[in-house]
Amino acid sequence: CLQCLTKNLSRYAADIKSLPPNIKDKLIKLMSSQGQITDANISEVLHPAVESLDLRDCDISDNALLQLYNCKQLKKINLNSCKENRLGITSEGVIALALSCPYLREASFKRCCDITDSGVLALALNCQFLQIVNLGSCSGIMDASLQALGENCKFLHSVDFSSTQVTDDGVTALVSGKCSKNLKEIHMERCVNLTDVAVEAVLTCCPKIHIFLFHGCPLVTGRSNHAETKSNYFLIISSFSLEKHTILY
Repeated sequence: CLQCLTKNLSRYAADIKSLPPNIKDKLIKLMSSQGQITDANISEVLHPAVESLDLRDCDISDNALLQLYNCKQLKKINLNSCKENRLGITSEGVIALALSCPYLREASFKRCCDITDSGVLALALNCQFLQIVNLGSCSGIMDASLQALGENCKFLHSVDFSSTQVTDDGVTALVSGKCSKNLKEIHMERCVNLTDVAVEAVLTCCPKIHIFLFHGCPLVTGRSNHAETKSNYFLIISSFSLEKHTILY
């Protein structure tokens, strides 16, 4: 059984490598949920047709991402860290990921604090089908990342850059770019450099926006809470001054 394999990975390494893709997918899911995938064993379970990797509970680094070179069909990767910062993932690994996986749709890097703009730039240039990007608490992320996403990723509909160093210029570049008509969800909480200009830019440029969080931004005064929006969707706004959701129709 698969559970037996996970308990004796080194013993059955050769057998695991020869498993068919559908069985490997089940093994990947099981091992991921138990935090068992590592830099050392990820190559044994990967296969060229893998489409999703949820590695948020796994202790991996750039070395694991460098082994994705044959995973051209990968569409989703989750490297979020739920509690502590993840230190092993840097822009080097993200660049390798971007070059290997051109059909990536969803990339989540919450609390991967060593990722910088160069990694996001590689994603934006090479993975133009991106729909969901999570850069929350990636403290090295600045305006260049948002500009690159806005210029290259027209299918982007959900983006999280909360607790980063972005400014109004970066947000404006994002929401006035190719993805402006598709953006539905933006998280920019606890961004100390953002002002009402960023809030108004989102509400003005994104007609489909319906989840918009910006609480904890000390320079946002709150005067944009009732900014006009032409959206045909309900809009959920969370502002630092209200600390609760306001629903507009």
